[in-house]
Amino acid sequence: MNKNIPDYIVVEGPIGVGKTSLAKRLAETFNVEVMLESATENPFLPAFYENRRTAALPAQLHFLFQRVRQTEALHQTDMFRPVHIADFLIEKDRLFAKVNLSDAEYDLYRQVYERLIPQCPAPDLVIYLQAKPEILLNRVQERGIEYEKNIDAVYLKNISDAYVDFFYHYNASPLLIINTENFDLVNGQENYNLLIEHIRKLPPGRHYFNPQGL
Repeated sequence: MNKNIPDYIVVEGPIGVGKTSLAKRLAETFNVEVMLESATENPFLPAFYENRRTAALPAQLHFLFQRVRQTEALHQTDMFRPVHIADFLIEKDRLFAKVNLSDAEYDLYRQVYERLIPQCPAPDLVIYLQAKPEILLNRVQERGIEYEKNIDAVYLKNISDAYVDFFYHYNASPLLIINTENFDLVNGQENYNLLIEHIRKLPPGRHYFNPQGL
C-alpha cells in the first residue's frame, strides 16, 4: 500500500479546513503513525479566544514549545520513517504569531523561535487545504468546541490570508494545493481515492488537485 508514496507528508491549512481529519485518514490508509497538534492541551487557548489581545503571547509560546518538542522527537527517528503523516508544519507557527501578536510581542517571540527551532528535513510533500472563511466558520461551528464559539469570520479571513501569503512564497517541499469547498476528502470515497492516486504520481513542484479536472 505504501509503494510510491512520500516518506513524510504534512497536511496544512487554516482553522476548520479539515487538515487533522485528512491527516488521520491518510495515516489509516497507509497504515502509519500520525503526529497531530494538540490544541486541547494549550491551557491559554480558551482565554485567547475570549480576548485575543491579552492572551495571544502565552498561547502562541505554548504552541511553539509544543511543536518544537514534537518536531525534535521526530528528528531523533530514522529520517522520519516511523511517522509519515503530520497535521502541522512547524514553520507555520510564525504565521499565527504575525497575525496575533503586537510588534513588541512578535519581536520577543521571534527571538525565542530562532533559538528553539530545530533543523529538520523538509517534508517530502505538503498538502495545503483551502476554503472560504464563511465555509471555515460553518465547519468550526459544526464541530462544537466550546472555546471556539468566539471565532469569527474576520479572524478566519486574516488567518486564511496569512496562509495564502505563506504558501505563495513556500518552496521548501513539493506542494499540493486543494480547495476543499466542492468535495469532501474526509468522508467521501471517490475523490479521496483520486487524491491517493494523485499523490502516488505527483512530480516535484507546485500542483493543484481538482478531481473534476483530472
